[in-house]
Amino acid sequence: MGQLDGLVAAKLAQRKEQGTFRSLTTSTSLSTGSEGQVDFTSNDYLGFARSEELKRRISEAEKQFSEVGVGSTGSRLLTGNSTLAEQVEKQVAAFHHAETALIFNSGYDANVGLYSSLGRVVKYIVYDELIHASVHDGMRLSRAELKPFRHNDVESLRSVLSELHGAAVVAVESVYSMDGDLAPLKELVAVCTEFNADIIVDEAHAVGLFGEGRGRVSELGLENEVYARLVTFSKALGCHGAAVLCNDNLRQFLVNHARSLIFSTFTSNHSLISVKCAYDMLSCIDFNKLNISYLIDLFNQSIKEVSDVRVIGGESPILGVIVPGNAEVRAVAAAMQNDGFDVRPIVSPTVPKGTERIRICLHEFNTEAEVKGLIVSLQNAMAHVF
Repeated sequence: MGQLDGLVAAKLAQRKEQGTFRSLTTSTSLSTGSEGQVDFTSNDYLGFARSEELKRRISEAEKQFSEVGVGSTGSRLLTGNSTLAEQVEKQVAAFHHAETALIFNSGYDANVGLYSSLGRVVKYIVYDELIHASVHDGMRLSRAELKPFRHNDVESLRSVLSELHGAAVVAVESVYSMDGDLAPLKELVAVCTEFNADIIVDEAHAVGLFGEGRGRVSELGLENEVYARLVTFSKALGCHGAAVLCNDNLRQFLVNHARSLIFSTFTSNHSLISVKCAYDMLSCIDFNKLNISYLIDLFNQSIKEVSDVRVIGGESPILGVIVPGNAEVRAVAAAMQNDGFDVRPIVSPTVPKGTERIRICLHEFNTEAEVKGLIVSLQNAMAHVF
Protein backbone atom coordinates (compact mmCIF):
# COMPACT_ATOMS: atom_id res chain seq x y z
CA MET A 1 0.00 0.00 0.00
CA GLY A 2 1.25 3.49 -0.88
CA GLN A 3 0.94 6.80 0.93
CA LEU A 4 -2.71 7.54 0.20
CA ASP A 5 -4.32 5.87 3.21
CA GLY A 6 -2.02 7.69 5.59
CA LEU A 7 -2.95 11.01 4.00
CA VAL A 8 -6.65 10.14 4.26
CA ALA A 9 -6.27 9.19 7.92
CA ALA A 10 -4.42 12.43 8.67
CA LYS A 11 -7.21 14.47 7.07
CA LEU A 12 -9.81 12.63 9.17
CA ALA A 13 -7.77 13.24 12.32
CA GLN A 14 -7.62 16.94 11.45
CA ARG A 15 -11.40 17.07 11.16
CA LYS A 16 -11.84 15.40 14.52
CA GLU A 17 -9.42 17.82 16.13
CA GLN A 18 -11.30 20.80 14.65
CA GLY A 19 -14.67 19.45 15.73
CA THR A 20 -15.94 19.20 12.13
CA PHE A 21 -15.94 15.40 11.78
CA ARG A 22 -19.16 14.00 10.29
CA SER A 23 -20.59 10.51 10.71
CA LEU A 24 -23.68 8.68 9.49
CA THR A 25 -26.70 8.01 11.69
CA THR A 26 -29.66 5.74 11.00
CA SER A 27 -33.40 6.15 11.46
CA THR A 28 -35.07 3.06 12.86
CA SER A 29 -38.57 3.99 11.73
CA LEU A 30 -40.25 6.36 9.32
CA SER A 31 -42.80 7.19 12.02
CA THR A 32 -40.10 8.64 14.25
CA GLY A 33 -36.71 10.25 13.92
CA SER A 34 -33.37 8.65 14.68
CA GLU A 35 -33.57 5.85 17.28
CA GLY A 36 -37.24 6.47 18.02
CA GLN A 37 -36.91 10.20 18.68
CA VAL A 38 -39.48 12.78 17.61
CA ASP A 39 -38.52 13.98 14.14
CA PHE A 40 -37.55 17.65 14.10
CA THR A 41 -34.74 17.31 11.57
CA SER A 42 -35.90 15.66 8.32
CA ASN A 43 -37.08 17.52 5.24
CA ASP A 44 -40.29 15.45 5.17
CA TYR A 45 -42.37 18.60 5.71
CA LEU A 46 -45.76 17.15 4.69
CA GLY A 47 -45.12 13.63 5.96
CA PHE A 48 -45.26 12.12 2.46
CA ALA A 49 -42.21 9.92 3.11
CA ARG A 50 -44.15 8.11 5.86
CA SER A 51 -47.58 8.34 4.20
CA GLU A 52 -49.52 5.09 3.98
CA GLU A 53 -51.75 6.69 1.35
CA LEU A 54 -48.75 7.50 -0.86
CA LYS A 55 -47.45 3.96 -0.43
CA ARG A 56 -50.86 2.63 -1.50
CA ARG A 57 -50.99 4.93 -4.52
CA ILE A 58 -47.50 3.85 -5.61
CA SER A 59 -48.36 0.15 -5.22
CA GLU A 60 -51.49 0.55 -7.34
CA ALA A 61 -49.70 2.63 -9.97
CA GLU A 62 -46.95 0.03 -10.33
CA LYS A 63 -49.61 -2.47 -11.34
CA GLN A 64 -50.91 0.02 -13.90
CA PHE A 65 -47.39 0.46 -15.30
CA SER A 66 -46.51 -3.22 -15.05
CA GLU A 67 -45.07 -3.22 -18.57
CA VAL A 68 -42.16 -0.97 -17.59
CA GLY A 69 -39.01 -2.49 -16.16
CA VAL A 70 -37.35 -1.83 -12.82
CA GLY A 71 -34.44 0.27 -13.98
CA SER A 72 -34.07 2.78 -16.80
CA THR A 73 -31.11 0.79 -18.23
CA GLY A 74 -29.11 3.80 -19.40
CA SER A 75 -28.79 7.56 -19.72
CA ARG A 76 -31.67 9.60 -21.16
CA LEU A 77 -29.80 9.91 -24.47
CA LEU A 78 -29.27 6.16 -24.83
CA THR A 79 -31.93 3.77 -23.49
CA GLY A 80 -33.03 5.61 -20.36
CA ASN A 81 -35.78 7.79 -21.82
CA SER A 82 -39.37 6.55 -21.74
CA THR A 83 -42.98 7.56 -22.29
CA LEU A 84 -43.39 7.38 -18.51
CA ALA A 85 -40.55 9.88 -17.95
CA GLU A 86 -42.01 12.33 -20.43
CA GLN A 87 -45.50 11.94 -18.95
CA VAL A 88 -44.18 12.74 -15.47
CA GLU A 89 -42.26 15.75 -16.81
CA LYS A 90 -45.44 17.09 -18.40
CA GLN A 91 -47.33 16.54 -15.13
CA VAL A 92 -44.65 18.37 -13.12
CA ALA A 93 -44.51 21.28 -15.58
CA ALA A 94 -48.30 21.65 -15.66
CA PHE A 95 -48.58 21.62 -11.86
CA HIS A 96 -45.97 24.36 -11.48
CA HIS A 97 -47.34 26.45 -14.38
CA ALA A 98 -44.15 26.02 -16.40
CA GLU A 99 -43.66 25.54 -20.15
CA THR A 100 -41.69 22.34 -19.70
CA ALA A 101 -39.58 20.35 -17.23
CA LEU A 102 -36.46 18.21 -17.33
CA ILE A 103 -35.98 15.58 -14.63
CA PHE A 104 -32.57 14.95 -13.06
CA ASN A 105 -31.56 12.20 -10.64
CA SER A 106 -31.24 14.65 -7.74
CA GLY A 107 -31.31 18.33 -6.91
CA TYR A 108 -27.52 18.24 -6.69
CA ASP A 109 -27.25 16.79 -10.20
CA ALA A 110 -29.72 19.37 -11.51
CA ASN A 111 -27.85 22.36 -10.09
CA VAL A 112 -24.46 21.05 -11.16
CA GLY A 113 -25.74 20.39 -14.68
CA LEU A 114 -27.62 23.66 -14.93
CA TYR A 115 -24.91 26.07 -13.78
CA SER A 116 -21.94 24.29 -15.34
CA SER A 117 -23.78 24.43 -18.69
CA LEU A 118 -25.08 27.99 -18.49
CA GLY A 119 -21.66 29.17 -17.37
CA ARG A 120 -20.46 28.37 -20.88
CA VAL A 121 -22.81 30.88 -22.54
CA VAL A 122 -23.07 33.73 -20.02
CA LYS A 123 -20.17 35.88 -18.91
CA TYR A 124 -21.20 36.13 -15.25
CA ILE A 125 -23.00 34.08 -12.63
CA VAL A 126 -24.12 36.32 -9.78
CA TYR A 127 -25.16 34.46 -6.65
CA ASP A 128 -26.48 34.97 -3.15
CA GLU A 129 -23.59 34.38 -0.76
CA LEU A 130 -25.62 31.66 1.04
CA ILE A 131 -26.59 29.73 -2.10
CA HIS A 132 -26.54 25.94 -1.78
CA ALA A 133 -23.31 23.94 -2.16
CA SER A 134 -24.65 22.21 -5.27
CA VAL A 135 -24.86 25.57 -7.05
CA HIS A 136 -21.31 26.36 -5.96
CA ASP A 137 -20.10 23.08 -7.43
CA GLY A 138 -21.91 23.76 -10.70
CA MET A 139 -20.49 27.27 -10.90
CA ARG A 140 -16.94 26.01 -10.30
CA LEU A 141 -17.29 23.75 -13.34
CA SER A 142 -18.43 26.64 -15.51
CA ARG A 143 -16.36 29.16 -17.43
CA ALA A 144 -18.25 32.17 -16.09
CA GLU A 145 -16.93 34.86 -13.77
CA LEU A 146 -18.52 34.36 -10.35
CA LYS A 147 -19.85 37.36 -8.44
CA PRO A 148 -21.46 37.02 -4.98
CA PHE A 149 -23.86 39.49 -3.41
CA ARG A 150 -24.87 39.84 0.24
CA HIS A 151 -27.57 37.47 1.41
CA ASN A 152 -31.07 38.65 0.49
CA ASP A 153 -29.71 42.17 -0.04
CA VAL A 154 -31.43 43.79 -3.02
CA GLU A 155 -29.13 46.81 -3.07
CA SER A 156 -26.06 44.60 -2.98
CA LEU A 157 -27.37 42.75 -6.05
CA ARG A 158 -28.02 46.08 -7.78
CA SER A 159 -24.47 47.21 -7.01
CA VAL A 160 -22.94 44.02 -8.41
CA LEU A 161 -25.04 44.02 -11.59
CA SER A 162 -24.33 47.72 -12.23
CA GLU A 163 -20.62 46.96 -12.66
CA LEU A 164 -21.01 44.09 -15.15
CA HIS A 165 -20.67 44.28 -18.93
CA GLY A 166 -22.10 41.16 -20.51
CA ALA A 167 -24.78 38.53 -20.05
CA ALA A 168 -25.44 37.52 -16.44
CA VAL A 169 -27.56 34.96 -14.63
CA VAL A 170 -28.52 35.43 -10.97
CA ALA A 171 -28.81 32.42 -8.65
CA VAL A 172 -31.01 32.51 -5.54
CA GLU A 173 -33.10 30.19 -3.38
CA SER A 174 -36.70 31.02 -2.53
CA VAL A 175 -36.37 29.42 0.93
CA TYR A 176 -32.84 29.03 2.30
CA SER A 177 -32.13 25.57 3.63
CA MET A 178 -29.87 26.54 6.53
CA ASP A 179 -31.49 29.82 7.65
CA GLY A 180 -35.11 29.11 6.72
CA ASP A 181 -35.61 32.70 5.57
CA LEU A 182 -37.38 33.82 2.40
CA ALA A 183 -35.77 35.62 -0.51
CA PRO A 184 -37.34 38.98 -1.49
CA LEU A 185 -38.16 37.53 -4.90
CA LYS A 186 -40.26 40.39 -6.29
CA GLU A 187 -37.55 42.92 -5.52
CA LEU A 188 -34.77 40.69 -6.83
CA VAL A 189 -36.68 40.06 -10.05
CA ALA A 190 -37.22 43.80 -10.49
CA VAL A 191 -33.48 44.49 -10.19
CA CYS A 192 -32.68 41.71 -12.68
CA THR A 193 -35.17 43.21 -15.12
CA GLU A 194 -33.57 46.63 -14.64
CA PHE A 195 -30.16 45.27 -15.67
CA ASN A 196 -31.38 42.75 -18.27
CA ALA A 197 -30.13 39.80 -16.20
CA ASP A 198 -31.89 36.44 -15.93
CA ILE A 199 -32.77 34.96 -12.56
CA ILE A 200 -32.94 31.28 -11.57
CA VAL A 201 -34.73 30.29 -8.38
CA ASP A 202 -34.04 27.12 -6.41
CA GLU A 203 -37.41 26.12 -4.91
CA ALA A 204 -36.23 22.92 -3.21
CA HIS A 205 -37.55 23.91 0.22
CA ALA A 206 -40.63 25.76 -1.05
CA VAL A 207 -42.34 23.01 -3.05
CA GLY A 208 -45.33 21.62 -1.18
CA LEU A 209 -45.39 24.54 1.27
CA PHE A 210 -46.00 27.78 -0.63
CA GLY A 211 -48.34 28.72 -3.45
CA GLU A 212 -50.62 25.71 -2.84
CA GLY A 213 -47.57 23.49 -3.20
CA ARG A 214 -46.26 25.08 -6.39
CA GLY A 215 -43.59 27.17 -4.67
CA ARG A 216 -43.01 30.83 -3.97
CA VAL A 217 -42.49 31.81 -7.61
CA SER A 218 -46.05 30.73 -8.36
CA GLU A 219 -47.33 32.18 -5.10
CA LEU A 220 -46.01 35.59 -6.17
CA GLY A 221 -47.11 35.22 -9.81
CA LEU A 222 -43.55 35.42 -11.13
CA GLU A 223 -43.58 32.37 -13.42
CA ASN A 224 -43.06 34.44 -16.57
CA GLU A 225 -40.36 36.64 -15.02
CA VAL A 226 -38.08 33.87 -13.75
CA TYR A 227 -35.87 32.18 -16.34
CA ALA A 228 -35.79 28.78 -14.64
CA ARG A 229 -36.73 27.08 -11.38
CA LEU A 230 -35.39 24.02 -9.62
CA VAL A 231 -37.88 21.80 -7.79
CA THR A 232 -36.97 18.68 -5.84
CA PHE A 233 -39.07 15.62 -5.11
CA SER A 234 -37.04 14.53 -2.08
CA LYS A 235 -38.29 16.94 0.57
CA ALA A 236 -42.00 17.77 0.95
CA LEU A 237 -42.87 15.16 -1.70
CA GLY A 238 -41.11 12.35 0.14
CA CYS A 239 -39.62 10.81 -3.03
CA HIS A 240 -36.34 11.33 -4.88
CA GLY A 241 -35.08 13.37 -7.81
CA ALA A 242 -35.54 16.88 -9.13
CA ALA A 243 -36.59 18.85 -12.18
CA VAL A 244 -35.58 22.07 -13.87
CA LEU A 245 -38.69 24.06 -14.87
CA CYS A 246 -37.89 26.10 -17.95
CA ASN A 247 -38.73 26.90 -21.56
CA ASP A 248 -38.10 24.47 -24.40
CA ASN A 249 -34.88 26.20 -25.48
CA LEU A 250 -33.25 25.64 -22.09
CA ARG A 251 -34.56 22.07 -21.90
CA GLN A 252 -32.94 21.21 -25.25
CA PHE A 253 -29.77 23.06 -24.24
CA LEU A 254 -29.47 20.98 -21.04
CA VAL A 255 -30.10 17.74 -22.92
CA ASN A 256 -27.14 18.68 -25.09
CA HIS A 257 -24.79 20.16 -22.49
CA ALA A 258 -25.61 19.07 -18.91
CA ARG A 259 -23.01 16.41 -18.19
CA SER A 260 -24.77 15.27 -15.00
CA LEU A 261 -27.69 14.27 -17.24
CA ILE A 262 -25.81 13.04 -20.30
CA PHE A 263 -23.31 10.80 -18.53
CA SER A 264 -25.50 9.33 -15.79
CA THR A 265 -27.90 6.41 -15.88
CA PHE A 266 -31.39 7.87 -15.52
CA THR A 267 -33.56 7.37 -12.44
CA SER A 268 -35.56 4.16 -11.96
CA ASN A 269 -39.09 3.68 -13.20
CA HIS A 270 -40.18 3.06 -9.61
CA SER A 271 -38.91 6.54 -8.74
CA LEU A 272 -40.82 8.09 -11.65
CA ILE A 273 -44.02 6.33 -10.59
CA SER A 274 -43.49 7.55 -7.02
CA VAL A 275 -43.11 11.14 -8.22
CA LYS A 276 -46.27 10.85 -10.32
CA CYS A 277 -48.22 9.60 -7.30
CA ALA A 278 -46.79 12.27 -5.01
CA TYR A 279 -47.93 15.00 -7.39
CA ASP A 280 -51.34 13.35 -7.68
CA MET A 281 -51.62 13.48 -3.90
CA LEU A 282 -50.23 17.02 -3.64
CA SER A 283 -52.93 18.18 -6.05
CA CYS A 284 -55.61 16.95 -3.62
CA ILE A 285 -54.39 18.78 -0.51
CA ASP A 286 -56.55 21.47 1.08
CA PHE A 287 -53.74 23.83 2.07
CA ASN A 288 -56.06 25.88 4.25
CA LYS A 289 -56.38 22.92 6.60
CA LEU A 290 -52.71 22.11 7.05
CA ASN A 291 -51.36 21.91 10.60
CA ILE A 292 -47.84 23.05 9.79
CA SER A 293 -48.66 26.78 9.58
CA TYR A 294 -50.09 26.64 13.10
CA LEU A 295 -46.98 24.87 14.39
CA ILE A 296 -44.70 27.52 12.88
CA ASP A 297 -46.69 30.25 14.62
CA LEU A 298 -46.70 28.23 17.86
CA PHE A 299 -42.91 27.84 17.78
CA ASN A 300 -42.35 31.52 17.00
CA GLN A 301 -44.57 32.64 19.88
CA SER A 302 -43.32 30.07 22.41
CA ILE A 303 -39.62 30.65 21.75
CA LYS A 304 -40.05 34.29 22.79
CA GLU A 305 -40.46 33.07 26.36
CA VAL A 306 -36.93 31.62 26.30
CA SER A 307 -34.40 34.26 27.33
CA ASP A 308 -31.09 34.91 25.57
CA VAL A 309 -31.94 32.83 22.51
CA ARG A 310 -31.30 34.07 18.98
CA VAL A 311 -33.62 32.49 16.42
CA ILE A 312 -33.30 32.73 12.64
CA GLY A 313 -36.00 31.95 10.13
CA GLY A 314 -39.60 31.90 11.26
CA GLU A 315 -41.42 32.27 7.94
CA SER A 316 -40.95 28.64 6.89
CA PRO A 317 -40.77 25.25 8.65
CA ILE A 318 -36.97 25.63 8.85
CA LEU A 319 -35.90 27.38 12.05
CA GLY A 320 -32.49 27.84 13.58
CA VAL A 321 -31.34 28.53 17.12
CA ILE A 322 -27.88 30.07 17.10
CA VAL A 323 -25.43 28.31 19.46
CA PRO A 324 -21.93 29.70 18.70
CA GLY A 325 -19.14 27.14 18.71
CA ASN A 326 -18.98 23.63 17.26
CA ALA A 327 -18.47 21.96 20.65
CA GLU A 328 -21.27 23.98 22.25
CA VAL A 329 -23.85 23.36 19.53
CA ARG A 330 -23.04 19.65 19.54
CA ALA A 331 -23.54 19.55 23.32
CA VAL A 332 -26.93 21.27 23.11
CA ALA A 333 -28.05 18.91 20.34
CA ALA A 334 -26.90 15.87 22.32
CA ALA A 335 -28.86 16.99 25.39
CA MET A 336 -32.01 17.48 23.32
CA GLN A 337 -31.54 14.10 21.68
CA ASN A 338 -31.31 12.53 25.13
CA ASP A 339 -34.71 14.12 25.81
CA GLY A 340 -36.12 12.27 22.80
CA PHE A 341 -36.01 15.03 20.17
CA ASP A 342 -34.23 14.38 16.89
CA VAL A 343 -32.47 17.68 16.16
CA ARG A 344 -29.06 18.11 14.59
CA PRO A 345 -26.22 20.57 15.11
CA ILE A 346 -25.11 22.53 12.05
CA VAL A 347 -21.44 23.30 12.52
CA SER A 348 -18.90 25.47 10.73
CA PRO A 349 -17.73 25.44 8.00
CA THR A 350 -21.17 24.33 6.74
CA VAL A 351 -22.36 27.65 8.19
CA PRO A 352 -20.10 30.65 8.94
CA LYS A 353 -18.08 30.42 12.16
CA GLY A 354 -20.01 31.98 15.03
CA THR A 355 -23.40 31.14 13.51
CA GLU A 356 -23.43 27.44 14.40
CA ARG A 357 -26.98 26.42 15.12
CA ILE A 358 -29.55 23.83 16.07
CA ARG A 359 -31.54 23.37 12.87
CA ILE A 360 -35.18 22.60 13.58
CA CYS A 361 -37.62 21.42 10.90
CA LEU A 362 -41.32 21.37 11.68
CA HIS A 363 -43.66 18.92 9.97
CA GLU A 364 -47.32 18.40 9.31
CA PHE A 365 -47.22 15.32 11.57
CA ASN A 366 -45.69 17.05 14.59
CA THR A 367 -48.04 17.89 17.45
CA GLU A 368 -48.52 20.93 19.65
CA ALA A 369 -47.28 18.97 22.66
CA GLU A 370 -44.13 17.92 20.79
CA VAL A 371 -43.31 21.50 19.81
CA LYS A 372 -43.80 22.75 23.37
CA GLY A 373 -41.70 19.88 24.70
CA LEU A 374 -38.97 20.69 22.18
CA ILE A 375 -38.75 24.26 23.43
CA VAL A 376 -38.55 23.16 27.07
CA SER A 377 -35.78 20.74 26.14
CA LEU A 378 -33.93 23.50 24.26
CA GLN A 379 -34.18 25.85 27.23
CA ASN A 380 -32.83 23.23 29.61
CA ALA A 381 -30.02 22.23 27.28
CA MET A 382 -28.91 25.82 26.78
CA ALA A 383 -28.92 26.43 30.53
CA HIS A 384 -26.83 23.30 31.11
CA VAL A 385 -24.24 24.05 28.41
CA PHE A 386 -23.91 27.77 29.15
